[in-house]
Amino acid sequence: MTDLVIRALDDSDAHFFDTLPDPLDTRTAHRLTTWRPEWQRLALRDGRVVARAAWWGGPDDTEPLTLAAFDLIEGEEEAAAELLRGAPWRVGAELNLPTGWRDNPELRSAAEARFTALRAAGYELLVERFLYRWTPECGLPERPGRLVFAPEPDDAVFFDALRRIHSVTLDAHAQQAIREGGTDRAAQEEIDFFRWCPSPREWWQVARTPEGDLAGIHIPAHNPAGPCIGFIGVVPEQRGHGYALDLLAECTHYLAEHGAEFISAATDQGNFPMAAHFAKAGFPVVRERLNFHVVA
Repeated sequence: MTDLVIRALDDSDAHFFDTLPDPLDTRTAHRLTTWRPEWQRLALRDGRVVARAAWWGGPDDTEPLTLAAFDLIEGEEEAAAELLRGAPWRVGAELNLPTGWRDNPELRSAAEARFTALRAAGYELLVERFLYRWTPECGLPERPGRLVFAPEPDDAVFFDALRRIHSVTLDAHAQQAIREGGTDRAAQEEIDFFRWCPSPREWWQVARTPEGDLAGIHIPAHNPAGPCIGFIGVVPEQRGHGYALDLLAECTHYLAEHGAEFISAATDQGNFPMAAHFAKAGFPVVRERLNFHVVA
């Protein structure tokens, strides 16, 4: 087998990134993604692209936040792993896969080749997620009318609510943050993400019962790709009433009233209650996402 050549791209040759077969339809999954050529790398053998990787970050980020696209020719798993091992960034990875990929032999084989390469490069699976995309054709979910929503200018209120919400959470990313730094770290990571989003701080809302007790929070947001459900959370003492659906409905209406023509959302596949709320609110699953974290 001939020697492997690994190279970065620049503006003049960024088109080479799309010369690899795309069995998992990465182009559709990232149709709204803006790539930076300097964060894209290729592995070539005999001048032929055998693996590619693209890292992503927001428009103001100086370093990528995640490995967002990773593709290879089956049989070149080690070349793909070497491409990642030699990269200057060691950040988490995410693979966006077509729904039902496990039931299609071709898609499953392509996905598992990428998993093999990721594991060889020092990554492990963190969580599998459902990706949703609401459009007006889905219809707006009914507002149950049980909670009172209002903006809250004090970040400390949200920080305290997030600490309480994450003290009993099914979210794998929050659980990882808690393992590394407790509920304070999990709460701060959420606040940092909301602050990073280009949507206004004034959109953050608290939800209270008619008696004035805090029930939860919801964060309508825009990420760089467009409007999204930033966060839905119910404080532990208010769980069992289905309030997450109230929060989700309000968040959806809020974004629609602010001109959203689509709304993206995601939840862990193991978070059965939240997945059920998304289904009831009319959010269809459009893809599945597998998040990997660096362990070596």
